Formats: sequence, C-alpha cells, structure tokens
Amino acid sequence: MGFRSTSAVAGISLVLAVSLVLAGFAQNTPAQSGYHLLKTIPVGGTEGWDYVTMDSDARRLYIGRDDHIDVVDVDSAAVVGKITGLSHTHGIVLAPDLGRGFTSDGESNSSTIVELKTLKKIGTVKTGKDPDSFVYDDVTKRVFIMNSAGNDVTAINAADGSIPGTIALDGQPEAAVADGKGKIFVNITDKDQIVEFDARTLTILHRWPLAPGQGPSGLAIDRKNRRLFSVCDNLMMVVMDADTGKVIATPAVGAGTDASLFDPDTGNAFASAGGSATLTVIREDSPDQFRVVDNVSTQSGARTMTLDTKTHNVLLVTARHGHGATHSQVLPNTFVVLVVGR
Repeated sequence: MGFRSTSAVAGISLVLAVSLVLAGFAQNTPAQSGYHLLKTIPVGGTEGWDYVTMDSDARRLYIGRDDHIDVVDVDSAAVVGKITGLSHTHGIVLAPDLGRGFTSDGESNSSTIVELKTLKKIGTVKTGKDPDSFVYDDVTKRVFIMNSAGNDVTAINAADGSIPGTIALDGQPEAAVADGKGKIFVNITDKDQIVEFDARTLTILHRWPLAPGQGPSGLAIDRKNRRLFSVCDNLMMVVMDADTGKVIATPAVGAGTDASLFDPDTGNAFASAGGSATLTVIREDSPDQFRVVDNVSTQSGARTMTLDTKTHNVLLVTARHGHGATHSQVLPNTFVVLVVGR
C-alpha cells in the first residue's frame, strides 16, 4: 500500500467525498449494523504508517511505522514494545504457529525475521524490489512477500528463512490472501486483475479481470463460501467467486479505500476509506447476495485496518496532519488506533 497515509489522502477529491455522502451515506444509520467507535488508543510518533496486523491470541497489534513497528496491547491500550532499526517497513506478517513474524522493509529490499515473544530480530531474508504487502500460508508454512516495484513475489519458508523460489506476476501486486487450501490470491493494481497461484509449486493458476473494478488495493476472503473481496479506487468492492473468477457483486464503498476485511463469524465484509473517513459494512446475506448496511464514521486518513477475531472489533489507524507546506507531516500526539465494534 506504499505509505499512502501522507500523500494519497491529500490527493482525494473533496468534491468526490462530499458527493458520496450526499449520494447515499446518510441513508444508512448506525442502528443498521450496530458498529460504532468504541474507543481510541493513543500511540504517538510522527512517522507515517502502512499495514496493521492483529495477533488476537496474544492481544497485540503491530503497526508499520517506517523505521520501526509499534506493538500495542489492545486490552490495556498501551504501547508495549517496538521493533526498531527497520528500513521503510510497511508492516509485519505473523506465523503464529512458529512464533515468528516477517517484516517487509521496502528501502533495503529485505524481510526481517522477528521472534514474536521477545520482539528480537533473529534473521534477515533478501526479497525483490520494494517489498510491500504479505501473507502467511499455514498449509505450506510459507510467507509470501509482494514486491511492489519488482512485480513479483518472494516465497519464504517460515521455519528456516530459506527461499524456495520467486513468482513473476507481470504486474504490480497489492494485497494478498490465502484460502487455507494452499492457494494464494493477489490483487494486481496496474492490470485490474486478481492472480491465483499455488503456494506449493509457485505456479500461476489463474488471472482474472476485476472489471468493472479499477485500481484494486485491499483484498479479503470468505474461505467457506469461496468469495474474494477486492476494494478498488473507483468506489466499489468487487466480490468475486474464487473458483471461477466470476464477479458476483460490486457494492459501493467510500473514497480513498485501501483495505478490505471479512469476518466469517458475523458474515460482514468491511472497506476502510481514508478520504471519506468511513468504514463501509457490507452484509453477506448469501454467497450471491451482498448489501451495504452501514457507513460508520471514522477519521480522515483511516485507510488501513485489521480484524480482532476474538472481539470482532475492527482496528484502524490514522493521524492528523499539518496544513499547507506541512501537510505531509504527522502532527505530534495525534497518531491513534480507532477501535470500531458493536
């Protein structure tokens, strides 16, 4: 997602965001979904941010902050640690069964291996050019790092840090998900596609168009019903059949969306929009029926998020910026975690 927290939000059209509100956001009331802002956790710091990753069992939230990762205890609402000495890191993917995490350090073209219990760095793996998003496949015990500028994927054996291979994607990868059966799906943002590849053989299986979706970023999956949820720059979430590539639905989302979630226990999909400062809640009534039930007010810039699978809360992050020439700068003591739930 490339640290669009400081630049992309500034580029969102105000007219577009306002028109979305007038077009339909107001017709949905919080009572329809019950989701609302439960609390705000202050984190601080003036660095930018990108991915947020939740360890629901350990109650820890990991936030990529350029040269470090903040670790927040979501129950005590406190910063309990930092992983420092990183190089333009986008975030960290967890291999909880192995007690390890793998960062994506864009400037050094590497992934730092971290012991989750102690937050100590225990190794480094060389990736492709500008590693960005990531996913862990617990079937093959492999981490997959999406190399944004390299147009490829680095596969890492999570147990020992070895590299079994690289997958050429012929396009710029964004978010990726694993289906729990050894297959990986990834958004190709410059081609408006979803690519499926085999986590074992590292071969591409399918390449499906997302039309009418354009500029895909966040991606989520309903593993049971085999549905993919791709949020796109042109104000829609494309719901796709993961087995056939058929587009099932295109519910509307807010301006500046960057992340997508699906909660299998509630049957709700989510899209976080930093431009319109909303969290869209989309109900899966059936595998072929989807409808927007709410647009919860969040805060400008809240574009990345993660799911707490124990509480079913959605955790977003954002900060306030300066004005004019200082707009790209995060103001001190304004970076926060927004906890949205019911």
